[in-house]
Amino acid sequence: MGISERRACRAIGQPRSTQRHKRKVPDDEERLVGQIVRLATQYGRYGYRRITALLRNDGWRVNHKRVERIWRREGLKVPQKQPKRGRLWLNEGSSIRLRPERKGHVWSYDMAMERTSDGRPLRILAVIDEFTRECLALHVSRRIRSGDVLDQLYELFITRGMPEYIRSDNVLSLESSSFSG
Repeated sequence: MGISERRACRAIGQPRSTQRHKRKVPDDEERLVGQIVRLATQYGRYGYRRITALLRNDGWRVNHKRVERIWRREGLKVPQKQPKRGRLWLNEGSSIRLRPERKGHVWSYDMAMERTSDGRPLRILAVIDEFTRECLALHVSRRIRSGDVLDQLYELFITRGMPEYIRSDNVLSLESSSFSG
């Protein structure tokens, strides 16, 4: 380009030493990369430190920093642990989730939270009939206490009758999660 190395490196903000350094690739690099990828595939929850220990047990004389460099270059990652699933059983000890059979058989309620443009929270109580998927009530307020939930359910009991079961993932001060109607 007709300019000096010093001026070109200063223009792109790169140290001059990087222009002269030639990367030396060890002879066993390709085999080592293949072995690391194979071990990472076989032992999916192991990170580069444990892979380094496995390589050393297999007779490789390898530094953990070299394994980490290869690990990153190959894009290997340890997957996040999956969260444990919540309980599906009912209070009577049954492990089978109750399926709604008709309208008014099983109702569910849940809380959701949203924020307004000024950052203040809005809470939403939603009550649905699981069989018809009809939304029976949406109660929106800045703050919803257990008494508010009970009041909303009481109002629905008066207007729509009592369901046989009520399901919720929240624990409130209700005596039982199932009502006989």
